[in-house]
Amino acid sequence: MSEFVARLIFPNGKKVEFEGPADITKETTEAIVNAANSSLLGGGGVDGAIHRAGGPSILQECRRIVSKIGTLPPGKAVITTGGRMQAKYVVHTVGPIYRGGRQDEAETLASCYRESIEVADDHGIRSLAFPSISTGAYGYPVVEAAEIAVRTVANSLPSCAHLELVRFVLFDIATCEAYVQSAEKFSQQVPPISAIFEKGPS
Repeated sequence: MSEFVARLIFPNGKKVEFEGPADITKETTEAIVNAANSSLLGGGGVDGAIHRAGGPSILQECRRIVSKIGTLPPGKAVITTGGRMQAKYVVHTVGPIYRGGRQDEAETLASCYRESIEVADDHGIRSLAFPSISTGAYGYPVVEAAEIAVRTVANSLPSCAHLELVRFVLFDIATCEAYVQSAEKFSQQVPPISAIFEKGPS
């Protein structure tokens, strides 16, 4: 795990960290989030990388879930084993496909982060790593997606019973910079949000 690039620290000690460029499949958080598709059967990008790194046990659990609930709607989340990865669990969520930035797309993206945090907290998980959901093949503009992601996580994390750390594990420098800028902007909101923004060791 590389050292954080930046972080938000809340009065109760909970943290949101930003790390990148980095590979989410190598994360040491208790759970990682997979930007899945509705079939839960693996795909490209982060989804394919997680299935390859975790091995067949993840796909087996995904198939069991789909046989019970059908395909997973965008904005919802479910949890499986982490298979062979260091992370014990994978939370799978389906982001929206970007079609011009309608309000329902923004709400669906926010729901991905809220629901993933809720599922993790319900399972007693203390640390969770997110990729940048929907900004790859689904085409969501990174700057817009970063603002939604940072705001949603920062509003959801402080009230969690178990979850103490959320880490954004971002694939490239440009994406990481967009998330860090969103975090800094969030910490400067008026009225002020009681979160301290810190840059990591350079």
